[in-house]
Amino acid sequence: MRPETRVGVLGATSLVGQCLLSELAKVGTPVVAYSRDEQVSPPGDAIEWRCLPRSDSPGRRQPAVAEVSDGGIALWICAAPIWVLPEHFALLEAHPLQRVLALSSTSRFTKDDSSDPEENAVARRLADAEEALAEWAGRRGVEWVVLRPTLIYGLGRDKNLCEMARVIGRFGFFPLLGEAQGRRQPIHAQDVAAACLAALGAPAAANRAYNISGGSTLAYREMAAQVFAALGRPPRLLQVPLSVFGLAVALLRCLPRYRHWSAAMAERMNRDLVFDHGEAVRDFAFAPRPFALTSADLPK
Repeated sequence: MRPETRVGVLGATSLVGQCLLSELAKVGTPVVAYSRDEQVSPPGDAIEWRCLPRSDSPGRRQPAVAEVSDGGIALWICAAPIWVLPEHFALLEAHPLQRVLALSSTSRFTKDDSSDPEENAVARRLADAEEALAEWAGRRGVEWVVLRPTLIYGLGRDKNLCEMARVIGRFGFFPLLGEAQGRRQPIHAQDVAAACLAALGAPAAANRAYNISGGSTLAYREMAAQVFAALGRPPRLLQVPLSVFGLAVALLRCLPRYRHWSAAMAERMNRDLVFDHGEAVRDFAFAPRPFALTSADLPK
């Protein structure tokens, strides 16, 4: 990918989207960033912000050819959930497309047999969206790439370890189902962004999907202990039986912040959710950092 090539970023205000904008700015790549909320670029900034219509807005329509200027955008990254990408196919079709990269998730595989119907639905949405992208791109002769990160963390904005930190901050302990020895591979959001940019310009990545995982593999309870350490607290990990955990989750779901919690989340604490990223190393030199959580990665 040449530095002067413009890149379109959907979901630019997301955690990975913000990391992408930072990485693109470092190499001087011109960026057209899309968000559903109005954004203003400082004078002289290389990022051009454009506002997407909200899906629930009256008279919603897709931007059309009139938006295309300066030769259009050939390379696109969707840092928003992959299932929103089909909503914007009309926008992409208005440009001289070459390649579209989208972020999916390894949850496509880890939640497909979940005991929670909502998690099953997430797995189906991810799989359906990946298939929709491949089919749409194939019909138009456009290259596509899908990256499936494992558990994303970083910069105090993720929905994984930051949620764990909030529970610890509120209750002073973190509940575990049994030994919680299921292995995890946390991946930093900046490494996900770097993988996006590397894959976007890698010829070997055309029309392929990759699982990308973090540079360390550790047990769930070890990961939780590192959150305590980053918070400057001694680890207080409370082992509870599934029945008690289920009751606690039911109570927590009464609070808006924990509405997405389920007993299935606890069940996975003892399952290995480990994915090989050797193909990503081979095709676009993917090199994730080891897991080393710091206070900068937790909510302020």
